[in-house]
Amino acid sequence: MASDRRIILKQFEDNAELIESRLNDTIEKVRKGNFDLEITIDGKAVCDAKITATLLNHDFRHGANIFMLGEFGEDEAAEQNYRERFAEAFNLATLPFYWSDLEPEQNKPRFDKDSPKIYRRPAPDLCLEFCKEHNIEPKAHILTYDYWVPKWVPTDDVDEIKGLYEIRYKQLADRYAQQIKGWEVINETLFTHGDTAFYYDDNYVEWCFEKAEEYFPNNTLIINEATESAWSRFIGNRSQYFMQIERAIANGSRIDCIGFQYHQFHKRELEEEKTKFTYNPLNLYANMDKYAQFQKHFQLTELTIPAYSNDEEDEAIQAEILTWLYKVWFSHPNMEAIIYWNLIDGYAAFAPKGDMTAGENYYFGGLLRFDGSPKPSYFAIRDLFKKTWHTRFEGKTNGDGRVNLRGFYGEYDVTVEVDGKVYSVKADLHKGRNKLKIEL
Repeated sequence: MASDRRIILKQFEDNAELIESRLNDTIEKVRKGNFDLEITIDGKAVCDAKITATLLNHDFRHGANIFMLGEFGEDEAAEQNYRERFAEAFNLATLPFYWSDLEPEQNKPRFDKDSPKIYRRPAPDLCLEFCKEHNIEPKAHILTYDYWVPKWVPTDDVDEIKGLYEIRYKQLADRYAQQIKGWEVINETLFTHGDTAFYYDDNYVEWCFEKAEEYFPNNTLIINEATESAWSRFIGNRSQYFMQIERAIANGSRIDCIGFQYHQFHKRELEEEKTKFTYNPLNLYANMDKYAQFQKHFQLTELTIPAYSNDEEDEAIQAEILTWLYKVWFSHPNMEAIIYWNLIDGYAAFAPKGDMTAGENYYFGGLLRFDGSPKPSYFAIRDLFKKTWHTRFEGKTNGDGRVNLRGFYGEYDVTVEVDGKVYSVKADLHKGRNKLKIEL
């Protein structure tokens, strides 16, 4: 039996006016800008030329983890479908850097794209190759996650553990710092229990950020936390996560971005009860507004909304919930990225390779069905960025060869028609870059 839409969606619908108001305000003040384009040929102004500018790639990042890249074995059609659907919908991919799977044998890291396979852990070079091919920004998950340390790492000698972590940081920085901008430094320190004594060290968080800043001085350093601590246990500045960040910053940690997970892994029969807080836009805004006091960017780092089945109504509800949530997060000026977690059903960590024994709340958490076909939720997310939050401008240059347009920040395809000729150029229209001279 599908969830009752009127119950599950009621909090969003009751606050629709607030959401739309904040959304429109943030779009106009934060997501869009006015741009002055000057078109020239041989240095001379091109007058009365027809200009078409189409947004190709949002500055706002929207993505998913890419853990199933290359994981479909001999099923080439499934692999190709996964790649095409990913590239069609997203401009960011979270790459797996779990230490236990990246370096299961000491000094034998699985960097190369032809490295031995480990399920849901494609090699970084394979992922980067795909990202470059499709103009997708890669993001690294994660530098320090004590729950996922290799078996060869000692568990009780803190100094030795730190030394091994430092070797790891340097190795990853030397190879990938120039290719990957964003690095999650620590993850789920308030949720999981560490496997080593280092996890319980008083300066665990501060040490990790200190070393991250040392080896990744020009990268974005992100802190990440699980859903319960990031949202459900919110009590203002007395929230655990808030206090952890506050203390780390006070101790000199350079945290550039605050990551919030949002996995709704509740069983169907508990959905209404468990989402009373997390599906309440007032709570979500209050949470983000409080963390905005740190004056940091946010990322919605991991997102799962289960459909519970492939029934038409269940899938429709999943799509509607996600549409509301994306509106809430996109409408907050500090949010810079939303990352769905598992793109496809049946391949989550707790429901491996189509195994439904883990439960419908894990199995049906994707945007694609197990056979690779897209759900309404896939189209809902794709179309928000490809159609709703999208810019296509048409106009003509004036006597000075200039044209003014207003649109979302991002990468544009600019087409210029003059004297029967058509020119096409790429233009980066970003915040703080409001004037652009285009020489044809």
